Amino acid sequence: MFALILSATTISVGPQVMAAERCVLPEGELSISELPSGSSAIECDAIGRMVAYGNTGVTVPQPGMTVEVDSLTVSGEIDGFALSVSKDGIVSYGLGEENTESTVGGSDVPDDLSGTVTTPGDKTEESDSDGADESDIPQEGDVPVLTEDDFHTTALSACWDGAYKHKGWAEYGTYNWYIGDGGMPGALSRTQAMWAFTESIHNIVNPNVCGYNDGVDAWSKYKGTTTYEADINTSGKCTDRDGKSTWDAGNLPSGTLAVTCSFSASLPPGMKDDLTEADVRFNTQDYNFTNNPTSSCRNKFDIRSVGTHEAGHAFGLGHVTGRDHENLTMQPYVGSCETQSRSLGKGDILGLKKIYTDIH
Repeated sequence: MFALILSATTISVGPQVMAAERCVLPEGELSISELPSGSSAIECDAIGRMVAYGNTGVTVPQPGMTVEVDSLTVSGEIDGFALSVSKDGIVSYGLGEENTESTVGGSDVPDDLSGTVTTPGDKTEESDSDGADESDIPQEGDVPVLTEDDFHTTALSACWDGAYKHKGWAEYGTYNWYIGDGGMPGALSRTQAMWAFTESIHNIVNPNVCGYNDGVDAWSKYKGTTTYEADINTSGKCTDRDGKSTWDAGNLPSGTLAVTCSFSASLPPGMKDDLTEADVRFNTQDYNFTNNPTSSCRNKFDIRSVGTHEAGHAFGLGHVTGRDHENLTMQPYVGSCETQSRSLGKGDILGLKKIYTDIH
């Protein structure tokens, strides 16, 4: 008979001594091959470590949590992935954009803030001008870049396309969100940004286009401003969750317009996870934004088009790919000065209905 001593580094077998296999991770940022699926985040002491995949990355969450990063790129390239840690600590990844057909018969669980982390970088005291892009100043004689007839034609085309993809979570309660400090896209004041972001989120929770009345059981509530920042670093990667769903702007990698980091808590098998936090950041370091694209618009991106797309991720919608779906909000591309993504298409709404109809 022999005993396995977990705290020791050797196993004794009769007179021989055999080295025990231990999980020792390299220093610095990890790859998914260095922390593969099936690893124990607990035994490997991986919780709080950054794992990179493609051009993105996430911080390994507490057991029972999933974190997913979605980047909106100027090229339309898909960039993002999910990392889950089961309640017993086992790591798994979601590297594709597949529909998750889990039931939505779950419930809003109390938000556990014991695993949140507040670092010095999470809280700042910035002025409205810090990090803002160039001011969104209307010019005399400007007209909207899309006339009502143009917009109607675009919306009509989108209403023929029923494609959608959705993720592994739902907001079973109310999405409570904040605006961070510092500069806003388009150099908007925080009050102006609040209205632009509110409309973006309401495009998701109150869809009423393509002949579909609002039948989506999802809610949101603006909670005010905060000195907390979105849990997204300058590399466009998700940092530790701090417990506040924050929308802000700042520095992201060139080529990335915006990033959403979504955190969700595990529910019993077969049910979608419960969203606990979703942070959004606009890239005002490399790109200029506008809240009112007009005929003089050049190389600016519509705040509400980008915001509606990012809100779609927060509420569980994934990217739909291919040129055949270019009129849908959840295509992985928003062109400069375009406003069509403000209005959902048939597939966007069907995806929301799949997630949210009668979930409560």
